[in-house]
Parts: sequence; C-alpha cells; structure tokens
Amino acid sequence: MVAENYACAYKEVIEVLKYTKREDVNKIPKYRILLWKTNMKKDYDFKIDTSKTLEEQNLSDEAKAIIANIFKKYWATDYQKERIEAKEKYDMEQLEKEKYEKYNPDNIFKNRKQAISNNENISNTVTMVEYKESIFKRILDKIRDIFSRKNK
Repeated sequence: MVAENYACAYKEVIEVLKYTKREDVNKIPKYRILLWKTNMKKDYDFKIDTSKTLEEQNLSDEAKAIIANIFKKYWATDYQKERIEAKEKYDMEQLEKEKYEKYNPDNIFKNRKQAISNNENISNTVTMVEYKESIFKRILDKIRDIFSRKNK
C-alpha cells in the first residue's frame, strides 16, 4: 500500500504527463508510468489549468520531486545533469557545514566548561541565610504546646 500523499502525487504526475510532449513522455520507461498509474489515487480530483505554467500549478511537494527526478533522469542534457549534480553537491555541503557548526564537538565541550565555571561563580556568591520564625509563629507554637500538655 502506497502512502496517500504519494498516491495523490502519482495522480498529479500522470495529469502533468498528459500535457507533456509525447516524445518526452516516451523517454520515461513504461514500467514507471505503469507503476504510477496503478498506485495513484483514482478518486483524487486534480486538474491542470492550462492557462498557468507548471510552477504556478498547485502541485504537492512529492509531485514536484517526482517531476524533478523525471527531468534529471530522462529529459536533461548532459550539461544540465552536471549543473544539477553540482547544485545538489553544493547544497549537501552547505547542509553538512551547518550541522557541523551546530553540533561541533569542540564547541559542545567549550560550552560545558563555561557552564561549569559559571555555576562555580554563582555558588561562591550565594551564602546561607538564617531562617527566623516570625513572632506570630512562635506565639502560636507556644499556645499549641500549652494545650497539648493539658490534654495529656
């Protein structure tokens, strides 16, 4: 069973392919198109607005990803494929760089040392305060003490 969001995306892709040049559709392997047709959500109502461009269509993210992969694998020229792969590599490197900066082991230990030193400074400045009961509390305790002696 295919997840519902992908079943809807397959329906959207099939609809887009209906408005694509036949020679471009023929470049896609038949088993892929058959896979999409058998797994698409048949009762999902999606129509292409021919007055809008592909970018303006209300396509799901999954359908956009599938169409991007179709372009990359079957329709792109060698130059376009190189550019796409270079862009993907650059994006991946940037993502890894961000992760490294966020989770850098050196910085984690620096932050821990700073937190420990801050806690030590705070503990040095905090002193114990002697707690004194209020006069009303002491008087109330004396009265309770007197009554408890009488009851014994």
